[in-house]
Amino acid sequence: MHHDHIVALHTVRDLGLRLKGDDAALVEVSVHPPFTDLRTVQVLVEGEGLPIALGAQHCHPDDEGAFTGEVAAPMLARLGVRYVIVGHSERRRLFHMSDEDVAATLRAVRRHSMTPILCVGETAEERDAGTTERRLEVQLAVALGALEVADLASLVVAYEPIWAIGTGRAATRVDAADAASFIRMKVAEAGGPEAGEGVRVQYGGSVNAENAADFLAEPDIDGLLVGGASLQAAGFAEVIRAVGGCYRAPAP
Repeated sequence: MHHDHIVALHTVRDLGLRLKGDDAALVEVSVHPPFTDLRTVQVLVEGEGLPIALGAQHCHPDDEGAFTGEVAAPMLARLGVRYVIVGHSERRRLFHMSDEDVAATLRAVRRHSMTPILCVGETAEERDAGTTERRLEVQLAVALGALEVADLASLVVAYEPIWAIGTGRAATRVDAADAASFIRMKVAEAGGPEAGEGVRVQYGGSVNAENAADFLAEPDIDGLLVGGASLQAAGFAEVIRAVGGCYRAPAP
């Protein structure tokens, strides 16, 4: 819940100006502003041809109805939204979004031809108790079971350990790599080898330009879900460059 539409306009325009040459040529960048900013950012991105996809932070599982204050998936699709974050740890923790709510929202997003970014992760207590994989398994079982098998290969799954969100305490490479490998395995079990290979697994949790390349060096981590480091264009551009550098071939 940052940036009104004027600030979002300047931030995304600044970001577009900072992305030079092949900074984003080999990676996909999406921005997920608050609902009130979406139309403004859509017009900017489309009008100036910025190499940025438009995303949303959440949506309601129903297409319409008496749900005052909520935003429906078809409303987002009409605005050119391509990605919707589903089940972010803050939605689960602060707004009591259950695994079943996440499943229903995933179906809504896919029903309107957008790509969900499914968030899964454990609490500090679950981590300390050694039940991280059990928590991920439960979250994934409910979520993946809500989707068609054919949709799993194009899914994005973000591992965001709750204890690392906004704390400045990132998971280690080993933590993130182990979780990403486990997620990929579970997707493959649900949808077959092609789904396991095709799913994009992200890491999110106190990501910045300094640690981005470390996470991307792990073979099962395909990208990053960036929080606080995305609020300023300069910092976000540095993260994007760091990620892009992981995919560029070394100079001869």
